[in-house]
Amino acid sequence: MPLEPFKTSDALSMGVELELQIVNTYDQDLASGADDLLALLKRAPFPGAVTPEMTQSMIEVATGVHTRHGELLAQLRAIRDTLVSAADRLNVALAGGGTHPFQRWFEQRIFDKPRFQQLSGLYGYLAKQFTVFGQHVHIGCRSADEALFLLHALNRYVPHFIALSASSPFFQGVDTLFDSARLNAVFAFPLSGRAPFVLRWDDFEQGYFRKMEATGVVKSMKDFYWDIRPKPEYGTIELRVCDTPLTVERAAALAGYLQALCRHLLEGGDPAPEEDDYLVYTYNRFQACRFGLNGTLVHPRTRETLSIREDILATLRRLTPHAQALGSEAALADIERVAGEGGNHATYLRGVYARSGSVQGVVHAAVDALRTGVLS
Repeated sequence: MPLEPFKTSDALSMGVELELQIVNTYDQDLASGADDLLALLKRAPFPGAVTPEMTQSMIEVATGVHTRHGELLAQLRAIRDTLVSAADRLNVALAGGGTHPFQRWFEQRIFDKPRFQQLSGLYGYLAKQFTVFGQHVHIGCRSADEALFLLHALNRYVPHFIALSASSPFFQGVDTLFDSARLNAVFAFPLSGRAPFVLRWDDFEQGYFRKMEATGVVKSMKDFYWDIRPKPEYGTIELRVCDTPLTVERAAALAGYLQALCRHLLEGGDPAPEEDDYLVYTYNRFQACRFGLNGTLVHPRTRETLSIREDILATLRRLTPHAQALGSEAALADIERVAGEGGNHATYLRGVYARSGSVQGVVHAAVDALRTGVLS
């Protein structure tokens, strides 16, 4: 079956998807409440889209298409407020964060949807272990070739988004010593990682995808769990490496950063991507997952070793005119605070654990953060 035609989109338009945790209010464990929550939300207009995810303790929300950071943030806040109100009626809570700190994967229930049941049959216990929570950011592209260019041009900046969004230091009741433990669950899937280095859509569709389809391994783009993948039905690229932040404010800031970075790349701000850029990709990705902003990366062209934190700050300086053109100065200011002094949400959650002495206290803080938009 051929791929869907790549729809053209407004350049640099953006949308956000967030996977959220459904939490019991009495013990802070995950709750199998997706059916009840989705049923309640259907009774009134919802300011976005809300759908089930792999297990009953997850939901995914999605915004519409936006060109300005302020409009995106306003919709995310409206979605957040509607969700919190509905959850309160059901006596459950909602939280961000890339992992739940102490849930037991074997207790999770696969959502009763044919695709999720099929994936559960294929991947076995990995499907339940996939009860992890990410943010996906879509950026609109004027053509399929532009999408592939952006996908590969962004490769050296993937560690930025992992480190900035990292909010999953705890898993199965322990500190993993990773800022983003969530991505370790994603790496277990055979079609995860990076996309093949192809810069023309015809070569991708007629060459790589046709060959993969002929093996019987894939049927559509949904079967690829790449860090960044093209979405022809939307006319976008989709960045998939981010943990779900604790607040929708941080989620909007990450989208604004990606939008400004894409504008920089489309205007020739970096050299054109090459296959050899990926020589250091997996190492840089690991550094961001393990150490967050304190990790190091190897620049793919100069081979210079850089601090992820300092590389983000240097990149922000280059993006100033793009932020001004896009109206995303507030988004980039938030990113600068994270990289400069505030730290990511993994750092915050470790601080909560040090003060409270319990993983239940960590979940409680995450619930409050989503509700209020403030880290207490």
